[in-house]
Amino acid sequence: MNTIRHLTILGSTGSIGESTLDVVHRHPDRFKILALTANTNVQKMLSQCSQFKPQFAVMLDSVSAQQLEESIKQAGLDTVVLSGVESLEKVASLSEVDIVMAAIVGAAGIRPTFAAAQTGKLVLLANKETLVMAGRIFMDAVKKHHAVLLPIDSEHNAIHQSLPYNFNGNLMEKGIRRILLTASGGPFRKTSQDSLRHVTPEQACAHPNWDMGRKISVDSATMMNKGLEVIEAHWLFNAPPENIQVVIHPQSVIHSMVEYVDGSVLAQLGNPDMRTPIAHAMGYPERIESGVASLNMFDVAHLDFEPPDFERFPCLRLAYHALEMGDNMPAVLNAANEVAVASFLDEKMPFTAIPTVIEYVMQNVKQQEIHTLNDVLSVDHIARETARNWLAALK
Repeated sequence: MNTIRHLTILGSTGSIGESTLDVVHRHPDRFKILALTANTNVQKMLSQCSQFKPQFAVMLDSVSAQQLEESIKQAGLDTVVLSGVESLEKVASLSEVDIVMAAIVGAAGIRPTFAAAQTGKLVLLANKETLVMAGRIFMDAVKKHHAVLLPIDSEHNAIHQSLPYNFNGNLMEKGIRRILLTASGGPFRKTSQDSLRHVTPEQACAHPNWDMGRKISVDSATMMNKGLEVIEAHWLFNAPPENIQVVIHPQSVIHSMVEYVDGSVLAQLGNPDMRTPIAHAMGYPERIESGVASLNMFDVAHLDFEPPDFERFPCLRLAYHALEMGDNMPAVLNAANEVAVASFLDEKMPFTAIPTVIEYVMQNVKQQEIHTLNDVLSVDHIARETARNWLAALK
């Protein structure tokens, strides 16, 4: 008989959170929700609390927390409603929690994800920013506190599945030549450069293969999403930048590959559905049902590959550059990107200005070493202010 494992889902109302809850729903004998968290989506959180009856529900926004608390009382539920970053950290580190799904988008997810690692949880990492902004100190925390880290991004999960079971972070020792990180190329893979200036937020958010949130969809359209994943792969698998190759694969059937020195290339394939990597990580090392349909190879028919165009996608070039520079530069890159994408989604600047803002901020924030989480949060603040100043100059 399986022991029930207790979960906290950081970011339960987002696409990853909802997919995680779908997997939990399929395995009531394996998993129980202890805490759910969100930012402002009160109605969806209320619905999730009604179905899964968590002990805690945390809203980052205090006004939303008050609204949720009133609704929880009216519904006759016993869920305790909390608010703020400290409460996110609390539910990520509760002694009863076995697994933490870290799925908060953006820098807001860093502190609770650190809290989970520092209390030795099984951390299912879907929050890119934790590794992008604080890769070294986060990996040190995972090791020091004997936490277990499993990647949820479909690409990194595919790499994890394609590595040797006992992979210890040494590529050469395990006969690994390079990691091949696949990318769909987003909606503008073949759009003319001139047309990119007129891209609307709706067009940028219309991903051809994946159903994602608006910010991540824009990152996919600029290929910054893949750039952030290159930085993640560096920390997750101890891989130098030159051993991480981005491959454009429009069908999104091969989620990533690992090439070995004997010429073998191992790939993980599947339908583009995040429940596959979520179920893989939740059940690891066992395999559990995810609800994802079987891949029909005859429908796929063919698989295409092409190199990335760094002129069309300068954000990818900037991400590689930030990784090579090291220190605080990946955090600077991430902060500038978040401000730029938000401005584009608010229709305050064109799509093609996103890499311009990022490059400006990288050139104008001093490079320095990162030693603590406070260092990370400080440089994040400085980089955001620098980006906002650039945007203010546009007016």
